Amino acid sequence: MSSIDFQELVPGRKMFVHVAENGHTFELDSEAGMSVESVLCRLESLSGLAPDDQLLICGAVRLDPRRLLGDYKLPDDANDIFLFNRARLAGDCPPPEMEQIELPEVVVPPSPSPSHNPHPLDDALDPALKALPSYERQFKYHFQKGHAIYIANQARFERCKRLLQELKVQERALETARRNMDHTYRMIDQNYVDFMKRFSWQQKQHQDLLANLGRDTERLRACKLHPALRTESRKCLLDFTREDNLRKVHEACTISHGQFQEKVSQFKGMYMKLKHSIEDLFRAQSPVNVRHVEDMIRQHERYLEEQASITQSLSKDVNTVRKLVDDCVGSQLSASLRPHDAVSALGPMYHVHDRNHLPRMEACSRALAKLFEFCQAKKHEMTICVHTSMQKVSSLQSGIRDIRFQLSAFNEAMIHQDEIFAELKLVRRIGPAYKTCLAEVVRRKALMKLYMGQAGQVAEKMARMRETEVIRREQLLKQLVAYIPRDILAAMGLFDNPSQCIVNIVPFDTNLIDIDVCDLERLAQEALVGPLPKGDHNLQGKNSFSSSKSSYHSVPSEEGSIKAGKEYEPQMIDEGCDSDEIIGTSKMEVENAWLKAELASAVAHICTLDPEFVYDSVDESSVEGLLQISAQKTAEALRFKDEYAKHLQNSLKSKQVQCLSYEKRIQELEQRLDQYMRLRKMSDGRDSQGAISSVPDLKVDDCKSEDSVATGDGTVQISPLSPEPMDEGSCASALCTVSLKTEHLTGQTGKFLEGVDENMADFPGITLPDAMPLDTSMMELRREEVKVSVEASSQNAKSSTQSDSTPANNNVPHNLKHSLSDFDSRIGGENNSASDEKDDHLELQNALSEKTRQCAEIETRLAAVLEDVASLRRELEVSLKLLDESQIVEPQSIMHCVHQV
Repeated sequence: MSSIDFQELVPGRKMFVHVAENGHTFELDSEAGMSVESVLCRLESLSGLAPDDQLLICGAVRLDPRRLLGDYKLPDDANDIFLFNRARLAGDCPPPEMEQIELPEVVVPPSPSPSHNPHPLDDALDPALKALPSYERQFKYHFQKGHAIYIANQARFERCKRLLQELKVQERALETARRNMDHTYRMIDQNYVDFMKRFSWQQKQHQDLLANLGRDTERLRACKLHPALRTESRKCLLDFTREDNLRKVHEACTISHGQFQEKVSQFKGMYMKLKHSIEDLFRAQSPVNVRHVEDMIRQHERYLEEQASITQSLSKDVNTVRKLVDDCVGSQLSASLRPHDAVSALGPMYHVHDRNHLPRMEACSRALAKLFEFCQAKKHEMTICVHTSMQKVSSLQSGIRDIRFQLSAFNEAMIHQDEIFAELKLVRRIGPAYKTCLAEVVRRKALMKLYMGQAGQVAEKMARMRETEVIRREQLLKQLVAYIPRDILAAMGLFDNPSQCIVNIVPFDTNLIDIDVCDLERLAQEALVGPLPKGDHNLQGKNSFSSSKSSYHSVPSEEGSIKAGKEYEPQMIDEGCDSDEIIGTSKMEVENAWLKAELASAVAHICTLDPEFVYDSVDESSVEGLLQISAQKTAEALRFKDEYAKHLQNSLKSKQVQCLSYEKRIQELEQRLDQYMRLRKMSDGRDSQGAISSVPDLKVDDCKSEDSVATGDGTVQISPLSPEPMDEGSCASALCTVSLKTEHLTGQTGKFLEGVDENMADFPGITLPDAMPLDTSMMELRREEVKVSVEASSQNAKSSTQSDSTPANNNVPHNLKHSLSDFDSRIGGENNSASDEKDDHLELQNALSEKTRQCAEIETRLAAVLEDVASLRRELEVSLKLLDESQIVEPQSIMHCVHQV
C-alpha cells in the first residue's frame, strides 16, 4: 500500500487520516459539512479498502457514516483520525507480510579508458604531460562513484525517517484503540458495579425475608385489631393474608433465590475473566521502542554528512586536475610549475581517493543499509503487534457487548425476583402500614382540633376588629353631629356599622375511630414496625419535632398515606390584641393539637420508610478507608476538645485573677470615697456651727490625740465635731482642732490623690485630672465666716454671764482671756483687707463647686466600673458553665457515634 501525501479535492481545511495497519498517512481537503460516508468513499480510492471494511476512530469515539464531520468538531488539526481494517480484526485473519520497499540502485559508472574518452595530451612525448589526462579521468570516476553512493544513501536515509514516522503513527493508533476500549469498559464496569450493589442488597433483603418469615407471622398474629375494626374473620393482622398459602410461597422463593444466586455467580466469574484480560492488555508494553529507533536514526545521520563532505572534496579535486590539464593544453604553465611537479602533486591526491575516500564512502553506505534493514524489521514487528493487539481489542469488545446484554437480562431477572418475593414483602409491610393508618387517624383528629381552633381564633379576631371599628365610628359621629345635620350624615351612609362575622365549619372526619397518641404504642408496638435501617437515622432525626416554634407539615410517604398538609402558623394566635379566650380555641389547646398532629405525622413517616433505597449508601470496599478516616477525625476532634478545655481553664484562671484585682481596687476606692465624703461633710458642717473660739496656746499634740487618727496609708481620719453646746473652752479646743485638721489635710492631699490615680489606672473609661486639690478648697477655713462665728460666740458669752447670778466670769482663766483678746486684735487687723478676702471667698466658692462637680463625675465613673466588673463576673460564670459542659462529653459517646457512621 503506497502513501499519498497530497490530493486535489474540494478546497477546504486539511484533514489527515492515518492507517493503523501500516502507518501511512493520507491528506484530504475537507469541511465541516462533509459527511463521514463521503470521506469513506474518498479513502476507498486511496487505500483500496471498501467502505464497509473501514472503521474510523477519532480520540475514543467511532465515527458514524450517517453523521457529518462537524458533529465531531472536525476537521481539527489537534485530533487525529485513524483508519482500521475490519477484515484484519477477525481472529482467524493471518498476520500481514513484511512490506516491500523499493530503493534506488547505486549506479556506478564504468572504469575510465583512453579509448572511450580521448584527450589531446594522450599523444604527448613527455610522460608527465601524458599522465595528466589519465589523472583527470580517474578523478572524474571517483567523483561520479562517490556521488552515486551518496544519492542512494540519501534516499535510503529518507526512507528510514519515513519508517520512523509510520512507527509513531502505529503507536498512536494502538493507543487510540486501547483508549476506545477503555472508554467502553469503564461504562460497562460502572453498570456492573451498580448491578452488584443492587444484587447484594436484594440478596440480603430476600435472605432476611426467608429467614424471618416465622417471626413476622407471629408478630402479625400477636397484634390485635382495634375493637371497632374487629370482625369474625378478622381479629388480628395475620388475617389480612392467607396463612396457608405462605408456606408454598416460601418454598418457591427459596428455590428461585438459590438459582438466581448461582447464575449471578457464573456471570461474576465471566466478568472477572474479562476484566483480567483487559488489564493484561493495558499492562502489555509495545515490543518496539520507538524512541530507540529515533536515536539510532539520529546517530546514523553523521554517516550521511560524512559522505556529503567526501563528495564535496572529490568535486574540488576534479576541478583542480581539470584546471592543470587545461593549462597544459593552452601552454600556460609557468616556468616555476612544470608537468613533473603537477604529476607529483596529483599522485598523493589519487592515493587519498583510492585508499581513503572511496572505502569510507562504502563503509558509510553499509552502515546506512544496516540502519534501513533495522528500521524495516522494527516496522514489520510493530505491524505484527498492531495486528495482534487489534485482534485482542476486537475480541474484548465482543466480550464487553456480551456482558452488556447479560446485564440487561440480569436486571430484568432482578425485577422478576422482586415480583416473586412481593407476597413475603407484603407480610413484612402489613405491620408498619397498620401503624401508619393509626397514626394518620390521630393526625387527622388533631388536625380537626387545630382547624377548629384556628377558625375560632379568626372569628375572635374579626369580632375584636368589628368592635374597635364600631367604637371609632361612634366617636367620630359624636364630633360630627355638632356641625353636620344628622340627615346629611345618614344620606352619606355614615351611620352604618360592620356586620357580624360568623365562621361556620361543617363537621368533617366524623367516622374516625376514637384513639389518641398515647394509644399508638398499645395498639401497634414498636416491634411490629422493626428497627430503622442504618442509613435512616439522620432522616428520623430530621423529622422529629424539637419545639413548638417550627411550622407543621405532613411528610409525604412512598405509599401515599400521608399527604402534604398546610403549614400551621403559630404567629396567627399572637396577632390579635389581648382578650378573653374562647373555650376550646385557647392558644394552649391549639398548640397542643398541633404538637399531636406533628408527632403522629412523624410516626407515620417512620413507619412508611422503605429500607430498599439505601443499598448504595456505603461501598463494601471503602468501609475500611471510611473507618480509618472517621477514627482520624475523631482523634483530631478529641485533641481539639482537650486544647479548648485547656484554653477555657487558662481563661478562667486569668478572669479569676482579674476579678480579684478588681475587687481589691474597688475596696480601696470605696475606702477613699468614704474618707472623701467625710471630709466633704466636715466642710459643709462648718457653715452651720456655732461660735468657734481659737486658743493658740493649745498644744498640737493634745489636739492630735483627741480628734485625729493616723491610718496606715498616711491619711488622717477626722472625727466629726460634737453637736453638744460648748463653752468658751470647748470653742477654743474646737477651733484648735479645726486648724490642726486643716494643716494635716493640706499635707495629705497629694497622697490621697496619688493613691486614687494609681489604683484607677487600669479601669477602662476612667480618667482623673493630673492635679485635683480636693483638700485645698474644702479644708481651708474661710476667714470671714470664722470672724462672724467668733463675734456671735462672744456676744452669747456676755449675755450668759450677765444673766447668771453666780460669779462665773471670775472663774475664766487668764490665759483664755488673753487668747481671745489676741484673736480679736487679729480679726480687727483683717477688717482692713475685707475686699481682698471677699474676692478670695468667691474664688474658694467657685473652686469648691468645681471640685464638687468633679467628685460627681468620679462617682459616675466608679458606678460604670462596678457595672463592668459585674459583666465580667457574668462572663466568668458563662465560661465556667461552658467548661463544665465540655467536660461532660465522654469519649465513649463519640466512639458510639463513629460506630454508627
